[in-house]
Amino acid sequence: MEKEIIHKMPEDFKEAINSNSKIKERWKGLTSIAKNEFICQILSTKKSETREKRIKRSCEDLMNGKRRPCCWPGCPHRNPNAKKWFK
Repeated sequence: MEKEIIHKMPEDFKEAINSNSKIKERWKGLTSIAKNEFICQILSTKKSETREKRIKRSCEDLMNGKRRPCCWPGCPHRNPNAKKWFK
């Protein structure tokens, strides 16, 4: 695991990324911080439906060349300003 990534990659997200070679290559090209943002966004969900939507959206974003999750305030574990969104 890369040293800057503080979250463990969830199996369902890993499977989604590995299911498409283009998404997998884009994932490999991300920085550790960007990967952490995507992972944290998935892990922070409370409902399974929301988690599934975020995984799907993340894969679509990666497919479209985005390098950070859309509409995400940032990982509260790394960005103190984002903590206000996770009360």
